[in-house]
Amino acid sequence: MEMDIMKVKGRIFDVQRFSIHDGPGIRTIIFLKGCVLRCKWCCNPESQEYDIQTMMVQGKPKIIGTDVTVEEVMEEIKKDLPYYRRSGGGVTLSGGEALCQPEFATALLQACKEYGINTAMESTGYADFNVIEKYLPYLDIYLMDIKHINCAKHEKFTSKPNEQILKNARKIAETGTNLIIRVPVIPSFNHTKEEIKEIAAFAKTLTGVKELHLLPYHRLGQDKYEGLGREYTLASLEPLSNEYMEELLEAAKLSGLLCQIGG
Repeated sequence: MEMDIMKVKGRIFDVQRFSIHDGPGIRTIIFLKGCVLRCKWCCNPESQEYDIQTMMVQGKPKIIGTDVTVEEVMEEIKKDLPYYRRSGGGVTLSGGEALCQPEFATALLQACKEYGINTAMESTGYADFNVIEKYLPYLDIYLMDIKHINCAKHEKFTSKPNEQILKNARKIAETGTNLIIRVPVIPSFNHTKEEIKEIAAFAKTLTGVKELHLLPYHRLGQDKYEGLGREYTLASLEPLSNEYMEELLEAAKLSGLLCQIGG
């Protein structure tokens, strides 16, 4: 393997082994620092800034962010090679947004492919397409969020408009990449049947896209905001009931896509 790939440096804030979400089989999730969006519901607010931060966790300061080489991350990943092979699992890049660290992320994906490891990336798709293109040869699955079709509402809740995201979704699909659309379902933002139907209808127009995953809103990241000295502005929101999520699932299925809750 080329030494230069293994020496590329990046900034991560967590490695989660034995995950059964975010792609098929048993997976290792690599969480990268930095994101261009500021989604009000983000459950990893410590991922948003690229800078290394200090967050209070259970009353104690914790350093968030570590600079690593591809080689160092691969040493951790390789520990679970037998699990990936047995379960059809692999490695998923998450964050933050892996598109914010293209040199490191593409080198890490390339290293995974050299070991025959299945690769996936959770992504907002918010970047120039010429950046995204660099990832695609090394990606088996692109898990892409489509959060809303209405541009103004998208910008109000995420800090960015959605035109580039929707254009990129179409371009990624046209390359033949295995693209799965995911929708974080957030009360007061996109939780009506009409909004979910609209997103599903858009996903249906994307070449080769067969799957749509609805991800229910939860409050698991709420304490992190306090730990960072930030306000969690959605504190009054209640998670949606399982019954209502099933109704949204039925609405999404009208598109003809394979739809599920969770992913």
